[in-house]
Amino acid sequence: MSVMGASAQSARETEQRERIIATAERLFREIGFQKTTVADIARELRMSPANVYRFFSAKSEINAAVARQLMSEVEEAAQSIARGPGTASERLRALILSNESMNAERYVADRKLHDMVEAALDENWPIISDHIDRIDAAIEEVIRSGMESGEFAKDDAQLAARLVHTSCIRFCHPRLMVECADRPTPTSAQMIEFCIAALRGGFRDLGPALPR
Repeated sequence: MSVMGASAQSARETEQRERIIATAERLFREIGFQKTTVADIARELRMSPANVYRFFSAKSEINAAVARQLMSEVEEAAQSIARGPGTASERLRALILSNESMNAERYVADRKLHDMVEAALDENWPIISDHIDRIDAAIEEVIRSGMESGEFAKDDAQLAARLVHTSCIRFCHPRLMVECADRPTPTSAQMIEFCIAALRGGFRDLGPALPR
């Protein structure tokens, strides 16, 4: 096969994988990820289940691919804000609020997708820790730029990012967003301002930095 032919085949395979993921996500929203079968996905795409298995060896891989797609959209938005215009404080506010809004739209308003995330958390899917690391990295990028510009006190940017993310986890974690919805807690805007005040003052007395 020529290089051009191989490239065209690879593009077709990528497109087919994307169609399977998109169809699976739609069915997950309509009937739930647990009730959706590979046969359901194949039927919607007018192909055989065997053809779906050419791209995904198990239904669990499709589940993970759908979750990965949803989480990557949140990560891309966070990275775009982190590298965008504005002061570090403005970008940090926008990043956390965007994270909250996108997670609420995906996992709280849509109960069937929320069930998928619950399973991902309960079963400790690897994509969960990867997602947390990527959001941590975006927050760290904002905080580091603020420390370099003098907007925030110079300190350990990695530790600061973990502290901010943990402080705001109530507004980012799908399970906590549901469980705490009716409880009297500070708003996300209030928590962000609390974190920004801490970043401006520094936190050198909190203990050693995180291990590298």
